[in-house]
Amino acid sequence: MSWEIVIGLEVHAQLATRSKIFSGSSTTYGAEPNTQASLVDLGFPGVLPVLNEEAVRMAVLFGLAVNATIDQRSIFARKNYFYPDLPKGYQISQFESPIVAGGEITIDVGEDQKQTKTIHLTRAHLEEDAGKSMHEEFDKHTGIDLNRAGIPLLEIVSEPDMRSAREAVAYLKKIHALVQYLGICDGNMQEGSFRCDANVSIRPSGQKELGTRTELKNLNSFRFIERAINVEVERHIDVIESGNAIIQQTRLYDPDKNQTRAMRSKEEANDYRYFPDPDLLPVVIEDALIEQLRQQLPELPDARRTRYENELGLSSYDAEVLTNSKSHSDYFEALCATIGDQTKLCANWVIGELSAALNKDGLDPQQSNVSPDALAGLLARIVDNTVSGSMAKDVFVAMWQGEGSADDVIDAKGLRQISDPEAIATLIKQVMGNHPDQLGQYRDGKDKLFGFFVGKVMQAAGGKANPAQVNQLLKTLLNENS
Repeated sequence: MSWEIVIGLEVHAQLATRSKIFSGSSTTYGAEPNTQASLVDLGFPGVLPVLNEEAVRMAVLFGLAVNATIDQRSIFARKNYFYPDLPKGYQISQFESPIVAGGEITIDVGEDQKQTKTIHLTRAHLEEDAGKSMHEEFDKHTGIDLNRAGIPLLEIVSEPDMRSAREAVAYLKKIHALVQYLGICDGNMQEGSFRCDANVSIRPSGQKELGTRTELKNLNSFRFIERAINVEVERHIDVIESGNAIIQQTRLYDPDKNQTRAMRSKEEANDYRYFPDPDLLPVVIEDALIEQLRQQLPELPDARRTRYENELGLSSYDAEVLTNSKSHSDYFEALCATIGDQTKLCANWVIGELSAALNKDGLDPQQSNVSPDALAGLLARIVDNTVSGSMAKDVFVAMWQGEGSADDVIDAKGLRQISDPEAIATLIKQVMGNHPDQLGQYRDGKDKLFGFFVGKVMQAAGGKANPAQVNQLLKTLLNENS
């Protein structure tokens, strides 16, 4: 039987506020356990939550960016369930009246990634995060860290519009880039500030009714999300084709075993016994604030990508790779502003050497060992033929290791390129004189020997001769008197 995959994602983006959503506790990552949890976060009797205005503004910004409807009167509710890391026994969230309704995200699909597909959003609502259970395998104990309790989250819920794990990852990457461009989330998946739950089901091709879904919980890497969805889809097919039924449940993905396992039965909304939080008034957003925030929207990824293609002349591939990450795109912008009209050269270096060095050391462009100004200094030496492209890579490595500016490294290592035509011609004539047999064969029509002479000239120059000039002069001199 032919099966159709149906996927919807629930993305949890931790909002980049300095304090929690209902208290003044710090949101700084990495503090000692349980040092950033106030009585409000812990739900002690007599305390009252106070809504963080900045979290509301960030949610509205997101809604405007995805062309959603901003609910000008939204309500917070209590979502009742118990876990050890949820000290109040309920989570303050939004249910019936979310702050953002609808919206859409456009992704690239198809083998050539040249077709587009619109993924519709159901809602985006504000809520508080729970704490974190810390499982210590060596002594079989579990500790509870409540620093994360009360961290502001924007939960972004899609319609079940995705039909493959690849589409799900493409959608997630667009959301990931968008929240960073808006400045509302740092997107750090390793620290858990951007994660998602995937709702997965299958149905016979052509059937409109949805199949029974399972939820894959707390996925926090693009690679694991794709693997987890594919594994779960295969499990669904195996179960159904074996004559059994899918049980609606929440499951966890084990990347080491590349398999999913049951966590608990999947709750429905009525299981949580939602009711309006009596301690929080409705959130009323005026037209003036919405318009003010609309004016504050920055250049978003799709608009920047279009500008790179239409105004800077970059390929669609280069534009997409650069704009997928705001920090990489910002670095590229700063580099171009410093060096001037060398956009393709700048793009090649940001996508190539810089990204490779950052990935190797686990750094973000903002933490780069080589600043945009410093890299511009190196690219300027490529443009003026002081160094070749291959020599520049050696210079970059030295700069990355802290050996100074491009000029410092070039001078210290004696890497200045030989661009004097007379000097290059002298080298060529020496090589020709040293290899008369090959010279005769070349002049008799064995054109493939041209590469042999290029190599010998570059070797004689210690790799410092200008390659373009070597090729040009070599063709002239080899063909003299032929």
